[in-house]
Amino acid sequence: MSDEELMRAALAVAQKALASGDVPVGAVIVDKEGEIIAIGHNERELRNDPTAHAEIVAIRRACEKIGKWRLEEYKLVVTLEPCAMCAGAIAQARISTLVFGAWDEKAGAVGSVWDLLRDRRSLYKVEVRSEVLAKECAAMLKDFIQGVRKRG
Repeated sequence: MSDEELMRAALAVAQKALASGDVPVGAVIVDKEGEIIAIGHNERELRNDPTAHAEIVAIRRACEKIGKWRLEEYKLVVTLEPCAMCAGAIAQARISTLVFGAWDEKAGAVGSVWDLLRDRRSLYKVEVRSEVLAKECAAMLKDFIQGVRKRG
């Protein structure tokens, strides 16, 4: 599957977050054959867990499925640039490739505010591809934020 096809899958997963009032961010993890092995969406509101970001949820599920914590030959595709916590988890899980859609100009840690994954001092390097279906990913987030403002 192409990065665009995988991002469309991540966008579909992100929609599931809306049911619990969570910010619609979705993530998929794929193996080297391109098969989706785990998905995750934001579940902070659903679980009352500040660590339940889409990336963390997907990483936990992938590790449970394959029975190990090293995801060295796996790709993570997520609709929003990871924050510092998620970038750290991506590095700790040894994910080889990160693909993301929209930039997070306030809390992004893969190029906008910080660049934890490509910093020369980082112990583990991750291949990063950004702005895949960025307009679609950003539009979903913008629609959610505008809806919250109308209700609030």
